[in-house]
Amino acid sequence: MSSTCLFCRIVNGEIPAKKLYEDDDVFAFWDITPQAPKHFLVIPKKHLSGPGAVSVEDEALIGKVVRIGAELAKENGVEQCRLVMNNGAEAGQTVFHLHLHVLGGRPMSWPPG
Repeated sequence: MSSTCLFCRIVNGEIPAKKLYEDDDVFAFWDITPQAPKHFLVIPKKHLSGPGAVSVEDEALIGKVVRIGAELAKENGVEQCRLVMNNGAEAGQTVFHLHLHVLGGRPMSWPPG
């Protein structure tokens, strides 16, 4: 984990977050600036800067991030939801620790914003 990464600091308990889920590999918490009535993030505890940093050895971990996101969506009443990962600043990534946005609770348009 990176001592300067915002999400690593959340995982370490240095910065408070409204936790939804945690196990040895994955941490999930509600977004502090929600873009939908239900909006939370699912992150691997392992620091990866974004989807472009995923290696073959990380495939199972990233699959787990997606699975946990879908399970938490269902548990929180948003089986129909949008799952988003941004890769790089031009794609809208602002925290450079891989994270899955799970958004639901309202109709989503396409293309997004």
